Amino acid sequence: MAAHAKKSEIIDDYTIKYHANGTTRWSKGRIENGHPIGYWEWYRIDGTLKRSGHFEAGEPVGDWTTYDQDGKPYKVTDRGRPRAKHE
Repeated sequence: MAAHAKKSEIIDDYTIKYHANGTTRWSKGRIENGHPIGYWEWYRIDGTLKRSGHFEAGEPVGDWTTYDQDGKPYKVTDRGRPRAKHE
C-alpha cells in the first residue's frame, strides 16, 4: 500500500495540512522558500490543539508548547535559537 501525501491547501498565506481522512486539520502555518516560518500549530484528529511553536529559517526555535486533550498547556520545551551554519 503506497503512502499518500497529506491533503493541503493555502488560505490567506497559511498552509493548512489535513489528517489522512482529508477533513480534519493536522497543521497550520506559513511556508517560505520551502521552509516553515513563524508560528505553527498541530492538531489531533478530533480537532483539539496538540502542539504549537515557532520556526526561523526552517528550524524550530524558542518555547514549544504541548497541549493535553482539553487543549490546556501541559509541557513547554525550549528549542533554543537556530544554530549558525558553518561553511
